[in-house]
Amino acid sequence: MKFRVGIGFDAHQLALNRPLKICGVTIPHEKGLLGHSDADVALHALCDAILGALALGDIGQHFPDTDLKYKDADSATFVRAVLEMASERGWEVGNVDISVIAQSPKLAPFKEAMRLRLAELLGIEIEAISVKATTTDRMGFVGREEGIAAIAVVTLFQRV
Repeated sequence: MKFRVGIGFDAHQLALNRPLKICGVTIPHEKGLLGHSDADVALHALCDAILGALALGDIGQHFPDTDLKYKDADSATFVRAVLEMASERGWEVGNVDISVIAQSPKLAPFKEAMRLRLAELLGIEIEAISVKATTTDRMGFVGREEGIAAIAVVTLFQRV
């Protein structure tokens, strides 16, 4: 087998009157993430990780925020499109590791739902998916509860 690894990062500002979606799961909170699409930082980081492993650039190249068709789009559509790019080139997702960095809300109660949603989107076993949550101990924009960030690492494989 051939393997590739990709890493992705994303961050979005928190804002009133927006839903908070992380890993495709809606989380009750007084603020949501601001962006052209649904601003799901974890799914955006995942897309960048897959695109990076494929050496195909980044999410902004493929789904620009200047294109009105992506306005308020469900980020799951981006994941599906990126997976199709991988599949067309003979690559499959082996495993995913995502860290979400948020001071608030507490994400522990939602991690299993996030893993389940990712398994559904990616078509892989839940045992191959890790979702972790951490804070910045009140440091920086995350610590001041101005935004949320995510880092994703993905392994792709190709049967030879």
